[in-house]
Amino acid sequence: MSEIEYADWMSETDALMWHMERDPILRSTITTVWVLDKMPDEERLNASLDKAVATIPRLNQRVVADPAGIAPPRWEADPLFDPDYHIRRGRLGGSGDLRDLFDHTAPIAAQAFDKDRPLWEFHVLDAMAEGRVGVVMKLHHAIGDGVGLVNMAGALMDLDREPSGDPADHDAGSTREASPGRRSSDGSHISKAIQHQAEAGIRRTIGGAAALGRGVVDYARDPIGTSKAMADTASSIARALRPVSTPMSPIMGERSMSAHFDAFTTEIDRLKAAAKVADGTLNDAYVAAMLGGLARYHRHHDAMVDELRMTMPINVRAAGDLGDAAGNSFAPARFPVPLGIDDPVVRMRAVGVLVKEQRAEPAYARVGQISTALFSLGPAVFTPLTGAMLKAIDFVTSNVPGPPCPVFVSGARIERLIGFGPLSGSGMNATLYGYDGIAEIGIATDAAAVPDPDVLLDCVQAGLEEVLAVA
Repeated sequence: MSEIEYADWMSETDALMWHMERDPILRSTITTVWVLDKMPDEERLNASLDKAVATIPRLNQRVVADPAGIAPPRWEADPLFDPDYHIRRGRLGGSGDLRDLFDHTAPIAAQAFDKDRPLWEFHVLDAMAEGRVGVVMKLHHAIGDGVGLVNMAGALMDLDREPSGDPADHDAGSTREASPGRRSSDGSHISKAIQHQAEAGIRRTIGGAAALGRGVVDYARDPIGTSKAMADTASSIARALRPVSTPMSPIMGERSMSAHFDAFTTEIDRLKAAAKVADGTLNDAYVAAMLGGLARYHRHHDAMVDELRMTMPINVRAAGDLGDAAGNSFAPARFPVPLGIDDPVVRMRAVGVLVKEQRAEPAYARVGQISTALFSLGPAVFTPLTGAMLKAIDFVTSNVPGPPCPVFVSGARIERLIGFGPLSGSGMNATLYGYDGIAEIGIATDAAAVPDPDVLLDCVQAGLEEVLAVA
């Protein structure tokens, strides 16, 4: 895998996520929960964290806004960087079980980041049952998407409990002191912003001219086909930006700033075996299980509904380009999914067809241009515009491939690795994180949209068992 590249400026896509937090319900925090079999060695953990901070620029950079609003925000080294602010240690209350860990994690995830500091926190929580230790890693979505964050988390992980080599060996010296840096003056920043936007404009002009040239050649060769492709692209962009204002669920419509976390597991091979019966993918089986669970939940509340609106992130990185650039490279596909299909095999096939249709949408290849157009409207315009659409999402599903084998953190084995994606205005976010042959499914729900999360969890687990049973 190639080395990760870190740009000095946020992309317009990342900047949209950053600015949309003017509405706190739209916060886009990604949280991962690790359960370790014992307390990691403190000295080794500090050295590993120091190495991660030294080698991953985003971990010691803060976001500096363009005071003139000319360009997206810029990443700059925090001159007052204090690792002890970001690395926190504490103890769990209660009986120290997983429920206590989730209840401790939810308010951590909901709390806004200090915008004057780097956008991450690492919590080590002692006093779990049977000597286990909980770890909560919290990062802002503007740093990167799931694929990129897997690479960042990997900087702390070892393949062996006692690896060879010294994790403290790096060239940057000790990061347990403030890293060098300085705040750019407003005048300097404005000058840089103008230069950045000019360069970006030139790149877009060159890219547009090249695309126009290709379009002219294609039109000369196939005028009918080229005209149809252009019309399809325009229609696809219109569908992607079509405004919606209310959720489709009659019972999951309220939104708040409070979340509830749950999780359960299954074997990845079992999901794949079920998907094979429907000639589908693991993701088809996973989404079909979530649909079965949500259908049960609505029936439990005597709220019959044929469809819900789902968002699924679609990776738009080029082939062979997985994870070599920081930031977000996904398109948030937003489309209705059926709740009324009782047969799990038919449901998996229907999901497969819908997802293939979404992946083929021409608009997603132009997510960068769409983000640029939205960003040009200014935060005061695009925040309420996109916020209304995000709050009309009933639920989100995402599927993140994690380590395929056991991994260790400073001598402690990670027994469970659970991801919780941001609600960002939706009623529920279900994140499948693959780890060591296990599908860890983290369920985050908005406390106002789902006041009885235990009922929803039972329904979703039943939906999963229904899908697994076909194999």
